[in-house]
Amino acid sequence: MPRVSVLLSSLNHGKFVAEAIQSVLDQTYQDFELIIVDDCSEDNSWEIIQGFHDPRIRAFRNAKRCRAAAGFNESILLRARGEYIAIHHSDDVFLPDKLELQVAHLDTHPEIGAAFTQVKLIDECGAPFTEVGHSYLHVFKQPNRSRHMWLNHFFFHGNALCHPSVLIRKECFLDVGVYDRRLGQITDFEMWVRLCMKYNIHIIEKPLIRFRVRANEMNQSGSKPETHNRISLEYQQVLLNYLAISSEAELFAVFPDIRVMANAEHNHIPFLLARYAIEQGMHIHQAFGFYLLYDLMRDPKTVGELEQKYGFSYINFIQLTGSRDIFQLEAVAQLQKEIGRIKSTVSWQITKPLRYVWNWLLRRLPAAFPRS
Repeated sequence: MPRVSVLLSSLNHGKFVAEAIQSVLDQTYQDFELIIVDDCSEDNSWEIIQGFHDPRIRAFRNAKRCRAAAGFNESILLRARGEYIAIHHSDDVFLPDKLELQVAHLDTHPEIGAAFTQVKLIDECGAPFTEVGHSYLHVFKQPNRSRHMWLNHFFFHGNALCHPSVLIRKECFLDVGVYDRRLGQITDFEMWVRLCMKYNIHIIEKPLIRFRVRANEMNQSGSKPETHNRISLEYQQVLLNYLAISSEAELFAVFPDIRVMANAEHNHIPFLLARYAIEQGMHIHQAFGFYLLYDLMRDPKTVGELEQKYGFSYINFIQLTGSRDIFQLEAVAQLQKEIGRIKSTVSWQITKPLRYVWNWLLRRLPAAFPRS
């Protein structure tokens, strides 16, 4: 039985997949199996994978496109024989001592559920990625935190852990569950929240993976309209995991400043979480908080309890729903009103011909002066 099962997801990375596989085979720690799942690649990825002949490799090709989470889940539950699970992507690269250092840490720290690492960013060609202002440049540079501090960070700031850097105990997956296939964008982030509800994690303060930042935002988490749309919807599902907090002690450990709202014996935890999200969070947290309150206020018995403990009645609730512009509708209406006011001014009407000429010139200048 290998101690480590490395799960590698492959999709149209023919340029990179051989390097990704070889980086596993070249590990200083050799007690592993490598399970590769190709998700119907349309390039030569599958042919490259089949070109590797190593008894530790087991390669599978999906009959239809399923996305990486499906392959990971099937491998975790049905294929992986290792005590530890490593996640790998076909465009990233393990550094040689990655598994050795992570296995050593988990072996000597049984209280830790998963070990992550620091990250070296590389570009399409494998050179250091240094684009100033890019979101990837600093997001993974995180200090170690307790699981409660991580849950607080996740709640307000989102993900900050590099998925293919993780080595996690298989028993953790069996305990908290595998990846949620309903999520297409922040599947790993949702997993880290569930994991930290029960287990501490650790970041090895050494770069042990080369994470490739693709050109033109081609990473799955790259800044694209579809990415932003999914995140805004899926974040709500992530926040629902915080309803698993079942004790006041746990709630106060994750959100220390929520104590000022807890002025009753046997506090109602979902109510406190809802009010805290509305008062302290951004629009996405406020939407989550109102969702919880709408659900709580469905039950007259619960409303009676909330009114007795916190003086929060149906009237207070209705007043609260009118106090937050969580979809920024009023802000947009005010902006449109201001634009209409500007367009109605005399100066705007006088300069209209000049703007027309200027825009006409801008459209034709590139054609008049083509690049050499």
